[in-house]
Amino acid sequence: MAHKINDTCIMCGACEPECPVNAISPGDDTYVIDATKCVDCVGHHDEPACVAVCPSDSIEKA
Repeated sequence: MAHKINDTCIMCGACEPECPVNAISPGDDTYVIDATKCVDCVGHHDEPACVAVCPSDSIEKA
């Protein structure tokens, strides 16, 4: 199941370079995760990399 970024996102940009499949991009008010691309880092990391680096705990399971 993909992750999503909620409205507590502070637009810091920490998550975007961590995504191994380039599923994260800047939106108007928050970063956005493309659910069709997100693989929850399976095969890339032991845990979702974006969740691990998010300073505002804004990334959750969709």
